[in-house]
Amino acid sequence: MGAEHHHHDHAPKAFNQAFAIGIALNLAFVAIEAFYGWKINSLALLADAGHNLSDVAGLVLAWGAALASKLRPNQRHTYGWQRGTILAAFGNALLLLVAMGALIWEAVGRLISPDPSASAEGATIMVVAGIGIVVNTITALLFMRGGKTDLNIRGAFLHMAADALVSAGVVVAGALTLWMGWVWLDPVASLLIAAVILAGTWNLFRQSLHLLFDGVPDSIDPQAVHDCLTNQPGVSQVSDLHIWAMSTQKIALTAHLVMPDGVGDEAFLENVSALLHDRFDIEHVTLQMGKTPMFNGCGNAMNASLDSPVLGKLPAH
Repeated sequence: MGAEHHHHDHAPKAFNQAFAIGIALNLAFVAIEAFYGWKINSLALLADAGHNLSDVAGLVLAWGAALASKLRPNQRHTYGWQRGTILAAFGNALLLLVAMGALIWEAVGRLISPDPSASAEGATIMVVAGIGIVVNTITALLFMRGGKTDLNIRGAFLHMAADALVSAGVVVAGALTLWMGWVWLDPVASLLIAAVILAGTWNLFRQSLHLLFDGVPDSIDPQAVHDCLTNQPGVSQVSDLHIWAMSTQKIALTAHLVMPDGVGDEAFLENVSALLHDRFDIEHVTLQMGKTPMFNGCGNAMNASLDSPVLGKLPAH
């Protein structure tokens, strides 16, 4: 006997307006930055314009994934396209890592061969960077709320917040360069900012890669889920337990419940499904019940992972 239960109480909120505003603002800023970079022959501004163009690509990627996740499942894609949000989060993390790598490369080059003209262009660069702070901060704020629960939205938020930080560093470094003539300060500030951003981006990269390979989301303790199911009335053993992320917001679970005295009824399934939803925020629950364990050749996947020194010995299939 088995049953499947779905909860959609926490469906992803639409961020269409935030994406549209963010993309429009950043495209306008890229145009401004590229124009002034060309006008004053500033390699720094032209390079940053190219970097900000990658931000637009990141926003488009995240928006496309968010829209794709809302497509209805069909016979060929039974879960729909929800995993696109995880892929977009991973792509955004990669874009940020590559962008910071390019920033570090440029900064090291400038430390080795300082640009004497940097101080002369300081005022214009500061003004343009100041515009960048405003644009990127506004865009980041549009995604800040959703970034707490959705890895895809968090990727967009981190991308914009990182650029706001970079722009702020450019303004401060530009001001001190104009005042003190320290042309080395800009690359040093860039290296420090890149280090801070890399630290935050690595977590996004790690989490999204983990979810891409059907890892248990960080918010879920698999031992706690196993114990919760084992403690249900009539359940003597839990086998074939699998927990994975369908998207950056939806978590799925399948399990076989061994009930020697007789399998549960519809009310039992509803109660367990609601408990998993309320306690662990697992929305897509599929439970199979039987009087004996199932030997389905799954390789004892989840139980093998739970049979570890950290989580302790659990019943085998």
